[in-house]
Amino acid sequence: MSLQEDQHYIERTLAGDTHAFASLVDRYKHMVYTLALRMVKNREEAEEVAQDVFFKVFQGLDRFKGDAKFSTWLYKIAYNRSLDYVKKQSRDLDTSPIDAFTERYVRSMENTLEGLEREERSKTIKEAMQELSPDDSFLITLHYYEELSLSEIAAIMDENANTVKVRLFRSRKRLAEILKNRLEPETIRSYGRK
Repeated sequence: MSLQEDQHYIERTLAGDTHAFASLVDRYKHMVYTLALRMVKNREEAEEVAQDVFFKVFQGLDRFKGDAKFSTWLYKIAYNRSLDYVKKQSRDLDTSPIDAFTERYVRSMENTLEGLEREERSKTIKEAMQELSPDDSFLITLHYYEELSLSEIAAIMDENANTVKVRLFRSRKRLAEILKNRLEPETIRSYGRK
């Protein structure tokens, strides 16, 4: 579905066609659920947040101006609703700095991952992302899985692109630390078998 198709379904929804809104939901439901899951880290809660997001989108669709892409507007709502839910549940957002790790170290961990089988790598990364803070997981998901640009992510998070770039870099370092802790024991065990 293109931007023009999104706009077509938006206009039809505003004219009272609920089936048109269902088309928008079908297109974006997986993305919204995935982003919510990255932040709330519980499937049932993520489903609840995703439903809440689409309810809020339906109620506020007349306020969508079209200045940004519909998906960017939707991401922003999903991010804010997920963040509200995490805060409401009094969960701690881990924002501790990890400046001890260098870019070279992050690259080294990425190179280590290249040696794993694709399926195993995907599983390992998904498990590691569950250990990240909601914000870190959300940033990595938007940039690497949803392939959004820094400026699109900045619009979603109400921050400037440079801030998002720094936060994304730190999120990657946190992920690298988690992966290092997961992979080193496995590497040590595999050398012990020979």
